[in-house]
Amino acid sequence: MTGTDSDEADSAWHPGHRDPSFGMADLRRVGANPDYWYPVASSGSVRTGRVLATAFAGDRIALYRGDSGTVHALEDRCAHRQVPLSMGAVEGETLRCGYHAWAYRGDGRISQIPYLSKGDGRPPRGVRGYPVREAYGLVFAFPGDPEKAAVTALPALPTFGSPQYRTMTFSRTVRCHYSFMHENLLDMNHQFLHRGIVGKLHPELLEYRTGARSVEARYLFTHAGGKRNRGAGLLAAEGIRGGDSRDIMTIRTEYPYQTLDLVPENAERPAFRLWAAYVPEDAEQRTCHAYGLLMIEKPRIPGALHLAWPFIRRFTERVFAEDRMAVEAEQRAWEEQGEDRNHEIFPLILDVREVLRANGVPLRPRTAACTTASGDGPASTPGHHSAEPESSAEPPGG
Repeated sequence: MTGTDSDEADSAWHPGHRDPSFGMADLRRVGANPDYWYPVASSGSVRTGRVLATAFAGDRIALYRGDSGTVHALEDRCAHRQVPLSMGAVEGETLRCGYHAWAYRGDGRISQIPYLSKGDGRPPRGVRGYPVREAYGLVFAFPGDPEKAAVTALPALPTFGSPQYRTMTFSRTVRCHYSFMHENLLDMNHQFLHRGIVGKLHPELLEYRTGARSVEARYLFTHAGGKRNRGAGLLAAEGIRGGDSRDIMTIRTEYPYQTLDLVPENAERPAFRLWAAYVPEDAEQRTCHAYGLLMIEKPRIPGALHLAWPFIRRFTERVFAEDRMAVEAEQRAWEEQGEDRNHEIFPLILDVREVLRANGVPLRPRTAACTTASGDGPASTPGHHSAEPESSAEPPGG
C-alpha cells in the first residue's frame, strides 16, 4: 500500500502505542476544509429543468440542470429580496427567481431583471456561483476558493464502472459532527455493536500508518461463530463465510474522504470496496450528509448479484442504522457536556483525530453580510473561502 506523495516522506507503520495529546483544540469544533470537491446530491436527483436545495456547512446551495444537461450550483438566495433561488424556475441555462423573476446565469451573474428600465439604478452584483462537476453518479461542488477548483482533483475511484463490479449508492443524513463518522469506520473494535447482524467477528489490527493527510489501517477479520445475517455472506461471498474464514480489511482516511476494501483470504481482488464522504450541512457542523458508493464484485454466476441485491441492501442499511445510532449518541453526549470528554486510548484513532484537526478549518460564528459600496454585494461566509461574483448585468430584457 502506498500513501499520497505528500504523505510518503513522513508515513510510518505504527507497531505500538503512544500517549494521548493534551491541549489541542476540540476536534468537534473544527470545520471541514472547503477546498475539496464534496458531493452535494446524487445526479439522478437533479433533473433537467428542476431546482434542488442542498447545503455545505451552513451555506445554502441551489442546484439546477439546464436544457443542455449541465448542472449549475448557485448561492441559494436571490440578490434582490434574499428569497431562496431553489424556489425558482429553470429557463434554458438560467435560473429565474420565483418571486420577481430575476434571472441568473450558471455563474451567478444576473442576466435579466424584467421590469428594470435603462434609466433605473445599477442592479446588484448577483450571487455566488460554485464550481460543479458530475462523477460516479454524484454532483460535486467546490465550496472553497474557486481558483483552487481547477487544480484540485476529484477522488479517484478506479473500480467504479468496472464490468467486474456493481455499485450501490447510499445517501443519508446523520446528526453528528463528521469526525465521528471517520472514527466509527476506522475503529473496527466496535463489532460488538453489530453482534445481532454479523455474529461474532474478531478484528485484529495488523498494522497502520499515518501521514500529513491520511491514516490507513489493516485488520484481519475472523468469524468466530454466532448467527450471521444472510446479506453479510452475500456481500462478501468468498469472505466472512463463517467457520474459520479470514478476511483482510483495509480502511483509509484520505482527507476528506474515506475508503474500505475487504479482500477474502486467497482472493485476487476485493470482494467489495466502499468510498464515503461526510458533508457537513449546518453552520455548526453538528449534522452531516453521508454519501457512500459500495462497489461489489460480481460473482461468476450471471444474475446472482441481481438476486442478492435486496438482501445486501437490507444488510448494509441495518449496519448503517446501528452505526448512526452510536455516533448520534456520541454527538448528544458532546452537546450535553459542552466539550469533548472522550477518553480515547486507541492510537489509531488518536492519529486520525490529529489528521482531521490539522487539515480542517476553525469554526467561526456566522456574522451579518458584508456590504459593498452599493450595499448589494454577495455575503461572504466566515470560515469559508468565498469569491464575489463579477459585477455584470445585461440591459433590461437581455
